Amino acid sequence: MEVILREHIDNLGRRGEVVKVADGYARNYLLPRKLALPATEGNKKHIERERRIFEAREAEEKQAAEAVAARLAALECVIARKVGETEALYGSVTSADIADLLASKGVEIDKRKIQLHEAIKALGEFDIPVKLHREVTAHVKLQVVNEAAAAQ
Repeated sequence: MEVILREHIDNLGRRGEVVKVADGYARNYLLPRKLALPATEGNKKHIERERRIFEAREAEEKQAAEAVAARLAALECVIARKVGETEALYGSVTSADIADLLASKGVEIDKRKIQLHEAIKALGEFDIPVKLHREVTAHVKLQVVNEAAAAQ
């Protein structure tokens, strides 16, 4: 079955593309969730109108994400944590901790956008990617320091 995608779907296609999919996938997943429309002439014209509006909105969102990325690149983030005798952290630094730190600096970022593959469990400097937009990824420089040394 041929359908026109209304949203970007990973491993399938981008918004506005006409793709051929299995009948069951279209009938049971794409069409009920309004992720696609059947490929008819009327729907193609409708999608073309939607595409122009979407492209304008997408450009605005991308500009806003690039502005936030510039602000994040300028930030120096330091998190102080308790450490043991072997310089191992008690606990860890998670994406929620990083989101809270950024919020305290005036940048509201959803913790799910912080691309931390696993929690940080060591002292040092880290480069943390933050996916702000499909095409814009910012990098935050995070420094994890000893709480006792930072207090002195």
